[in-house]
Amino acid sequence: MNPPSVGPRDAEPRSTHGAGAGAIVIAAVLDVVLVIAFALTGRSSHAEALDLVGLWGTAWPFLAGAALGWVAIRAWRAPFAVWPTGVVVWAASVVFGMILRALTGQGTAFAFIVVATLTLALLLIGWRAIARLALRLRRAKARTAASDRTETTVGTAASDRTDTAAGVASEDPTP
Repeated sequence: MNPPSVGPRDAEPRSTHGAGAGAIVIAAVLDVVLVIAFALTGRSSHAEALDLVGLWGTAWPFLAGAALGWVAIRAWRAPFAVWPTGVVVWAASVVFGMILRALTGQGTAFAFIVVATLTLALLLIGWRAIARLALRLRRAKARTAASDRTETTVGTAASDRTDTAAGVASEDPTP
């Protein structure tokens, strides 16, 4: 029997393993919707037709690139992670998207590459950064609330013990 391998892919934090199906679907749908929004915005800013065929023609190379990124990084393991998931999905969407556009005779002007790179970074990495921040804030708020409840309970119990030891009557007025 071979010992388990330990490498960079195996060194992920436990909390990222086994992301729930709901989180995976949400992340995948957000990526798809944002890539389509990118394509839609680009088409509308260049006064191109906003029909489904035209939209598909613009979006599919970037969607294919993002899908390749999902598979390459196994994004389902940590779909909301900025690094490495978000960065790899973004880079793959741009690199493979541009390659596919070039292979199919679509434009790859330098200005478009720059705009696509920056916009897709903002969208595909940005939503993950916002989600991570929201999760951190939510966890911090929960920890603070739990800490406050613990301090109140401990403080009340300590006060009761001190009062009892000092011979002070309890709050119960019954004789």
